Formats: sequence, C-alpha cells, structure tokens
Amino acid sequence: MSEHVKMISEDKFDSTIQSGITLVDFYANWCGPCRTIAPHLESVAKELEGKASIIKIDVDLAQGVASTYGVTSIPTLILFTNGKEVNRIVGVRNAKEIKDFILSAAQ
Repeated sequence: MSEHVKMISEDKFDSTIQSGITLVDFYANWCGPCRTIAPHLESVAKELEGKASIIKIDVDLAQGVASTYGVTSIPTLILFTNGKEVNRIVGVRNAKEIKDFILSAAQ
C-alpha cells in the first residue's frame, strides 16, 4: 500500500474514524478512477499528517460498511469528524481539491 494512506478492514472501520478528521476512500482494485486518485490521496495524506488521516476501504471486501454509508459509485470520499459524516464527494479529484475538502472540516 502506501506509507501515509492506510488500508483498513471492515471490522476496524468504526474505531478508525472515531476521533479527529478522517477521509475515507471507498474504492476497489479493479476501478480505474480509484487508481487515478490514489497518488493524490497519498500526497495530501503526507502533507496533512498529524492534522487528518486518510484511509482506504475496499468495497468488495467491506460491503457492509459500503451499504451502511450508501456508497453506490466509486471512488467515493467520505469525510468524518469524530465518527460523524460531515461531507462526501464522488469521483476523481486532484490533490488541491482533496486537501481543500479535508480542511473544510477543520473550519
């Protein structure tokens, strides 16, 4: 995977998003746009280290979480603050758009 973006399993999801600002990338290995966005997520995760976390969860392996949050298209990026969803975007975004999206939760 990567140094700054952590892959998590479905059973770790709730505990991972419980505190602070967490951006969750709902993705699948077969998804081209998901592969396109990955380097942007890595760049932003490195830049915002200590301020926000970025995690990835594979919708094929975590169908329960994907269903709970109504994820029907990927990539879907859901922003959580202390375990509560505060915003979401669907589709490919560049690093600046992702960073601005995350920082909007810190306002």
